[in-house]
Amino acid sequence: MNIIEEIGHAKVIGITGHIRPDGDCVGSTLGLYNYIRKNLPECQVTVYLEKPSDEFNYLSGINDIKYEAEDKHFDLFVVLDCSSMDRIEPFMSCFENADRTICIDHHISNNSFADVNLVEPQSSSACEVLYTTFDENKVDKNVAECIYTGIIHDTGVFKYSCTSRRTMDIAGKMMEMGIDYSDIIDNSFYKKSYIQNQILGRALLESVLFYDGKCIFSSVSIEEMNFYGVTGKELGGVIEQLRLTDGVEVAIFLYETDKNEYKVSLRSKKKIDVARIAADFGGGGHVRAAGFSAKGNVHSIVNKIGEMIEQQYNEDNALTAF
Repeated sequence: MNIIEEIGHAKVIGITGHIRPDGDCVGSTLGLYNYIRKNLPECQVTVYLEKPSDEFNYLSGINDIKYEAEDKHFDLFVVLDCSSMDRIEPFMSCFENADRTICIDHHISNNSFADVNLVEPQSSSACEVLYTTFDENKVDKNVAECIYTGIIHDTGVFKYSCTSRRTMDIAGKMMEMGIDYSDIIDNSFYKKSYIQNQILGRALLESVLFYDGKCIFSSVSIEEMNFYGVTGKELGGVIEQLRLTDGVEVAIFLYETDKNEYKVSLRSKKKIDVARIAADFGGGGHVRAAGFSAKGNVHSIVNKIGEMIEQQYNEDNALTAF
């Protein structure tokens, strides 16, 4: 399947990714956008996303993103880093107004909702999958910054188990394009504002260990988010810090999006398939990193997750083999 050839047949192209765009979503959508603009200048291409975090302002094309759907016809609409149609809800009309659709993704839960689907669950990121469709000789520094950004965000700067030799090879090629890779890592992944550090500290202070210290959870309410003046986009570092807790296998972080409605993030280290748990709640993701939305109170949601964790341990006879 030649994705770029398919794209080249279109004149009016739309690109989108999932709601609450993270580094891989922003990197892959803008990576494709910049590649098309450089190599297929005859194409009219537009990226549609919810407003990304300011930490990605260094990426070329970030100011060209449209935050609202447009009533227009597309020859082709491309969805990246998205496993199901409900995850592009703000721009569903754009998808539906396209003659042809393509999905490029790496989520094992992807349900192949487009006309053409390139899904590689073994890949670290949508950016890694996307890069394999490019002519390497036509990748410039702007594209390289986007691809590198997506890879570092979905691999936790090459720490997660999804990192492969191919992942590292592609990252190395992007570095050779002259990108400022250390600044990209520091400023888009590690850097936190003073307010982010404050709410991170609160989330850690109020975290709870259970299952003999093998699991940990924390939550942030709407009232707390309003008090600190943060949104969900600024809470990404909490789940990672919880995951790093010594002795913990599974980390759970919840933040309230509406009254008794939560966005839930799950991370595991070696034993638990959190994608299975997320799927039971209607979400998805990867074996070691997944998420979903749920209604209820914090403790009822965490208790249900705990039951599913225990079930997996019992299935694998691994309760004492952490």
